[in-house]
Amino acid sequence: MQFRQKNQELNFDQYPTFEKDIDPKQRAWIEVKGKALETNVRQLRSKLRKNCQFMAVVKADGYGHDAKVVSEYAIKGGASQLGVATLKEGIKLRSNGIKQPILILGNLYTKKDLIISFKNDLMPTISSIRECLICNNIGKHFGLKFSLHLKVDTGMSRLGFEINRFVEQFEKIKSFENISIEGIYSHLSSADEDNALDPKSITQLQRLRFNALLKQINLERNHQTKIHLANSAGMLLNKDFHFHMVRVGLSMYGYSPLDKIDKNLLLQPALFLKVKVAFIRTIDPCVGVSYGGKFVTSRKTKLAVLSIGYADGVPKNLSGKINVIHNNKLYPQVGSITMDQMMVDITGSNEIKIGSTMILLGSDGDKTISPVDWAKQSNTIPWEILCSFKNRLPRVQVD
Repeated sequence: MQFRQKNQELNFDQYPTFEKDIDPKQRAWIEVKGKALETNVRQLRSKLRKNCQFMAVVKADGYGHDAKVVSEYAIKGGASQLGVATLKEGIKLRSNGIKQPILILGNLYTKKDLIISFKNDLMPTISSIRECLICNNIGKHFGLKFSLHLKVDTGMSRLGFEINRFVEQFEKIKSFENISIEGIYSHLSSADEDNALDPKSITQLQRLRFNALLKQINLERNHQTKIHLANSAGMLLNKDFHFHMVRVGLSMYGYSPLDKIDKNLLLQPALFLKVKVAFIRTIDPCVGVSYGGKFVTSRKTKLAVLSIGYADGVPKNLSGKINVIHNNKLYPQVGSITMDQMMVDITGSNEIKIGSTMILLGSDGDKTISPVDWAKQSNTIPWEILCSFKNRLPRVQVD
């Protein structure tokens, strides 16, 4: 009774009680700029060989950007097909109303998974005769053709038919009446390396192997079957890698996999990582900050505590190596990054308050911090940085 009276006095009913009522910008979040994605796709398509199609790779929840949003804007930009890694990713896009052709880049090998793929109009990647037979039987059972892509291993040593046996196996596959070979493809292992244009490089060797194979099976001019080899790096190398379609991931999100890139290609990052200041404190000189106390203040220091940490996908090994942006000024992160929080030295700033928004990735004025920067500082690749952001970071579409 006492609680009810207090509740009426304070009008607690106006406050949210469910997860859906919480502001997505309450703590830390990722802002996704759909228009930047659309513009990037248009820019990249302008560099393609005539009649070459664009597959937008939206696996890993659109490289952490939100696969649904990425897919919709990539399609607006001219993407004709989408690529995912898993069956679940493909089904989720279908449930969100995406109708474009979707290729599952990972390997499906059970009859159950392949039936689910078929019933959701998803194209599996096939790497062996065994899976071809299963797909043919499924198509026969339903009285339809099962659309799929065949993958050939030209040097990645991952998925794909063995290249020296593919011609023989392909002759058998062509006799299967209930499959439709929508594509034949391979994957470049080293196209983002500096020597990729060297005639003796692994990348060029893979291209030559792929070309030789296509000539043997007489498909290089058959546009009913899409031939594709290039990822983002391969697509940017030159048009020799374009064939009928390219599979673009990283570049579509605004980052180049190559140090040397066409200066006329103005890619726009589509992701901003932002966080609120949860607390501010001032500590004396010679005081340790965070676990282990490895960072020790050399002066009286004002700290902002940010509500984000490695549980959100910020690598712990970036501790003490990164900055954050507020109002076009850089502030250093100090001490060990913890599971849910990190500290930033804001000594001298009077404009940063509890509740102020700081940028971890993105730009403000002439200050920019990129996943490429984080990758270099943590000895990894920008793909891993982008794919590490956890689901507890809300994705907020800003246009």
